[in-house]
Amino acid sequence: MAKGPSESDGHPEEPDGQPENQPENQAESQGLEKELEELLAQAGVDLDSLPLEDQVNALKSRLELAQKEAAENLDTAQRAQAEMVNFKRRTDEDRIANAKYANSRLIANVLPVLEELELAISHSEGAADVKDSLLEGIKLIQRKLTTVLESEGVAAIEAVGLMFNPLEHEALGTEETIEVESGYVTQIIRPGFRLHDRVIRPAQVMVAMAPKDP
Repeated sequence: MAKGPSESDGHPEEPDGQPENQPENQAESQGLEKELEELLAQAGVDLDSLPLEDQVNALKSRLELAQKEAAENLDTAQRAQAEMVNFKRRTDEDRIANAKYANSRLIANVLPVLEELELAISHSEGAADVKDSLLEGIKLIQRKLTTVLESEGVAAIEAVGLMFNPLEHEALGTEETIEVESGYVTQIIRPGFRLHDRVIRPAQVMVAMAPKDP
């Protein structure tokens, strides 16, 4: 029996030459064209004025430019982060150093007092007119002051028997001698001191010199 124009075999008839997913393809194509138009508009290019191949090339150029800018921005950010880390490290080091040597001026002013106490002790020892109790009191003050200075990081600079070091020693003169090698310190005229690893006062010394006439 022949089928009428309106009858079918259970399958919907498709328009000639058009697949079922045509609306989806059209939507994707329209979306890509819209993105393409936006990118080209940002680049100052009219999409409609370019053929398809030129549009693809323009997009590739735009993509390469964006990647290059992203790489430059990343490099700038990394450099800025490294500089911030270095700045923080330098700031911490400066802060520690300032705290470490903040009292150096006060200590330098206290050192003469320590020397005068030591000088008083040396002059009083063996003197008949000085009471032992007074001498012991001076020694006690000298020991306490020395302990306080040591707790702050103060240490005496060694000199006798060592090679003269201009960074730690101040030569007041030379002594001709054959007992000590030339260039070595023979005696300390005024003691020197170091605060941690920094010299706050060099030691004044005499330096050995070979005799001119053996």
